[in-house]
Amino acid sequence: MPSLIDLRRRIRAVKSTQQITKAMKMIAASRLKRAQDRVVSARPLAQRMLQVLNGLVTRVEQDAHPLLRIPPQGSGRPLLIVITADRGLCGSFNSNVIKAAGQFIVNETTGRDVALGLIGRKGRDFFRRRGFDVRYEAVGIFQKITFGEAQDIADAAIEDFTSGAAGSVYLIYNEFKSVMSQRIVVERLLPIPRLESDPAAPPTVDYLYEPTPEEIFRDLLPRHVQVQVYRALLESNAAFFAAQMTAMDAATRNSADMLENLTLYMNKVRQAAITREIIEVVSGAAAT
Repeated sequence: MPSLIDLRRRIRAVKSTQQITKAMKMIAASRLKRAQDRVVSARPLAQRMLQVLNGLVTRVEQDAHPLLRIPPQGSGRPLLIVITADRGLCGSFNSNVIKAAGQFIVNETTGRDVALGLIGRKGRDFFRRRGFDVRYEAVGIFQKITFGEAQDIADAAIEDFTSGAAGSVYLIYNEFKSVMSQRIVVERLLPIPRLESDPAAPPTVDYLYEPTPEEIFRDLLPRHVQVQVYRALLESNAAFFAAQMTAMDAATRNSADMLENLTLYMNKVRQAAITREIIEVVSGAAAT
C-alpha cells in the first residue's frame, strides 16, 4: 500500500498535468479559430479554380499541357506528399495520416518504389527511420503558413512530374470537417484529373480563349497545383488544432477523474492509519 507521502506527491503531479492540459486546450482553441477562418477563406478559391479548370480541360487533349498528360503505364514511380504535424499531443491525428500513407504504399503502388515528400516533423521522423526515398521535406512551416511555402512544395512536385522522375503525385492529409471530426483525404494532384461530368448538373460554360489555350494553361495549371497544396496545408493545420483541443479536453477530464479517485484512496489510507494508531493507543493503555 502506498504511503500518504507518495499519494500526496502523485496528486500534486496530476494537478500540475491538469493545469498544463487545460492551458494547451485553451491555446489550441484560440489558434483553431484563426486557422478555421483561413480554411473557410481558401476553400472557395480552390473549389472555383477546380470548377473552371474542369470546364477547360474536358475540351482539350492531354497533350495540351504537360500537367495534363497521363504517362504510359508503369513509367515513373508515384510521389506521395504526406502532410503531418510538427508536434504531438493531438490524439491519433498523425498516426492516422501515417497509417493511410502506409496503406497507400502497400495497396496502390503494385510493388513499385515510392518517393515521398514529407511535410511535418512527425511524418518526416517516421519515414526517414524506415529507409524510404525522401525527395524533399519541410519542417516548421506550420508556425506561419504562407502561400510561398505551398509554391515551393508544388513546384518541386511539378518538376518531378514533368521531368519523368514521378509518374503521378498524390496528397495525403487531414481535412478539417469540424472540431470533433477530421477526415483523411488521399487525392491525386498530378496529372491533373479530369472530373467526370454529372448528367444532372447544369451544363458547363463554353469558353472562348483569349489568349490561346496553351498560354492560359501555362499560367493557370501550375497555379492550380499551388492553390491545392496551399489549401491542403491550411486544412491540415486547422484539423491539427481541432484534434489537439479535443485531446487536451479529454486529458483534462481524465485527470479530474484521476484526482477524485486518488483523493478518495488517500482519505481511506489516512483513515486506516488513524484507526490503527487509535487501536495501538487503546491497546497500550489497556495493557498498563
